[in-house]
Amino acid sequence: MSVKDAVKEKTKVKVEEPKRFNVIMWNDDFTTMEFVVSVLVDIFHKDNATAEALMLKVHNCGSAVVGSYSYDIATTKTRLAIDRARQEGFPFRMTVEAE
Repeated sequence: MSVKDAVKEKTKVKVEEPKRFNVIMWNDDFTTMEFVVSVLVDIFHKDNATAEALMLKVHNCGSAVVGSYSYDIATTKTRLAIDRARQEGFPFRMTVEAE
């Protein structure tokens, strides 16, 4: 059997987008608004206006989704924010949930 007579197989590869995970910031009565805005700007790369709007949403509604990322990025950003809060003495809380 020659190469010309060989059967060609086509395989379809289905590439799926990775799952997304929401990072949720929770309100508390001790973490300062300035600290929350600084976390949103420094770690989540929000501009000041967006960071302030998100901070107010967390304050007024009790929580807000502050970003949607792949699992590794969501957990890394959450860990960085919580570590910074602990260094500052705040009981700041964030969670990661599947979309």
